[in-house]
Amino acid sequence: MLAAQRRDLLLARLRSEGRIVAKDMADELGVSEDSVRRDLRELAAAGLCQRVYGGALPVSPAIADVAGRERVEPGSKARVASIAAGLVTPGGTAILDGGTTALAVVRALPLDLTATVVTHSPSVAAALVDHRDVEVFLLGGRLFKHSLVTCGAAAVEAAQAVTADVFLLGVTGVHHEAGLTTGDADEAAMKRALSRRAADTYVLASAEKIGAASRFAVLPLAEVTGLVTDADPSAPVVRELVAAGVQLVT
Repeated sequence: MLAAQRRDLLLARLRSEGRIVAKDMADELGVSEDSVRRDLRELAAAGLCQRVYGGALPVSPAIADVAGRERVEPGSKARVASIAAGLVTPGGTAILDGGTTALAVVRALPLDLTATVVTHSPSVAAALVDHRDVEVFLLGGRLFKHSLVTCGAAAVEAAQAVTADVFLLGVTGVHHEAGLTTGDADEAAMKRALSRRAADTYVLASAEKIGAASRFAVLPLAEVTGLVTDADPSAPVVRELVAAGVQLVT
């Protein structure tokens, strides 16, 4: 089998099974494990998979910039947002992450809600202007233009002054082995800092993020309270998350 044919087969297997184990594929194809790993490196360099220890996982479509993400599964994000909005309690304090799902949460919040919202997303802060009884605190820092959120040392330091009831966390990948991941190291660090400032952390995970992975770890699954998703509970990737101890909020 030619190398190009091998790579096509690897992509097909990734789509059908949701993961590749390099050793198993090498045995199946009768080639060296190094050959399979080399194929996976080339596929990862082309943005077609996410390499992990021992193999590869599907790459998350949510690593695109904000404009690109707005076109990815808007219906799924709206369903997740309608559930997550109920986690922002009247009179409480919530931290909202950045991203298109967080913006959908803002749209799902009642206009007469009385609450405090802390965010490092200028877009989320601006979207809350019409919620007259929501006190908004915007955390400053270096603007990460890809996701339109503030990150870096100044933003992490500002987060230390916050104490919240709930953090609605956005990630680009949710996987039972890889945990919660995103595409930028500084953004991942900011998400961890915000999670430490809330009593409960819930992950906003529209269906396309389940079973996918990105380059940088945010948190292990054991450190979040629950996963807000509209993914099919009977799907294998969702059943694996439940088996790993994840509480689904659907």
